[in-house]
Amino acid sequence: MNRRTTVIVILVVALVVLFIIVAAISVAVVVARVRPITGGDVALIRVEGVITSGRGSVGVLGDGTAGAERIVKLLERFRKDRSVKSLVLRINSRGGSAAGSQEIYREVMRVRRDGKKVTVSMGDVAASGGYYIASAADRIYADPATLTGSIGVIMETADIHELLGRFGIGMNTIKSGKLKDIGSMSRAMTPEERKILQTLIDDVFDQFVSDVSIGRKLPRQYVVKLADGRVYTGKQAVRLRLVDRTGGLEDALRHAAREAGIRGEFSVVEYERYPGLLDLLFGGPESKLAEWPKRSGALGDLAERLLYVDAGRWE
Repeated sequence: MNRRTTVIVILVVALVVLFIIVAAISVAVVVARVRPITGGDVALIRVEGVITSGRGSVGVLGDGTAGAERIVKLLERFRKDRSVKSLVLRINSRGGSAAGSQEIYREVMRVRRDGKKVTVSMGDVAASGGYYIASAADRIYADPATLTGSIGVIMETADIHELLGRFGIGMNTIKSGKLKDIGSMSRAMTPEERKILQTLIDDVFDQFVSDVSIGRKLPRQYVVKLADGRVYTGKQAVRLRLVDRTGGLEDALRHAAREAGIRGEFSVVEYERYPGLLDLLFGGPESKLAEWPKRSGALGDLAERLLYVDAGRWE
């Protein structure tokens, strides 16, 4: 057997072994896709990464996202499970989709209306959309150095038409109405377009402030004074009544156990979907790799920025 044949045999064997490993992992993942909440005393659900309105993703080659669809389903299953009375929502997110944040906020409020207690534990960052979600809880814990707050809405667009002109590049746009390409980077934004987009931002901001006011039981005007987009440390947030107490995840879990009437030792059941192999490698169905072909032109670029709750400012 010459050297070339030996190399080919080794490669074939390696591929077969890799296929067997992948198949075994995939079968295990499908069989144990969801860990049910049964028999536990305190439930734990994590909100980690940029918040999206889809299913979210988990990836080792890139940042994962916190999909509202997935988190809402986890909250719904907890709400319907009679064996667990208290939940800790662990948030480590700098924000994201306004709509996604609202969906999770509403589901947390629904859990509370059904008589179950929700305690939030903030990690490194629980800002903007992350704080939006947290404000719906019965009680919020944050580490003294946690970055939180950032109550506000932002949209950014680029204007590169002068740069394109220097290279002799022109853009031809065919549209059904004068505002169809609003936010296009191939031309300057008009005063009318700026006013329209500002109205959208103001509307979402008003919803954000109102929900925080309701969730935290704070006067609306008081929240408005704090909502200039700045971040606060956990220690500052306690003083401003945006957070209840300083403390870590264990403090939040112990509080949740007391809320459930548990004395002494308690068990924690983390309720989560196991990621598949492709999820881990490529970030799942909501990864940027999967999203990219779905977006096109000014509308796609605008949609990615529009109505985002200050994501990407605090990493």
